[in-house]
Amino acid sequence: MSENDIERLQEVLRDFAKERDWEQFHSPKNLIMALMGEVGELSEIFQWLTDSEASHLEGKVKNRAREEIADVLLYLLRLSDVLDIDLIEAAHDKLEVNRQKYPVAVFKGSSAKYNEIKD
Repeated sequence: MSENDIERLQEVLRDFAKERDWEQFHSPKNLIMALMGEVGELSEIFQWLTDSEASHLEGKVKNRAREEIADVLLYLLRLSDVLDIDLIEAAHDKLEVNRQKYPVAVFKGSSAKYNEIKD
């Protein structure tokens, strides 16, 4: 997804909310609550699956996951728009922070958190 795709989708979402007079409900707090609800719905799909089943979704289950992932993305895009946060820039910045926290030489093949590695 390019920056232009994100900006265009945010514009579509903005218009969607405006047409329905939903902007009044799209406070950051409300959008975060809605986002968490959608993440919860997504997690329900995977809750009792084995790792293998979760990695090979098919049919109705895959379609449900697709829909919930889309809901998560849409709420995240709307939230970032309302907060005037450039998602692409923020993601690049965070990736650089993570590069510093998790150097390859120390963390390759490790699931440890940066503060769990002993010197």
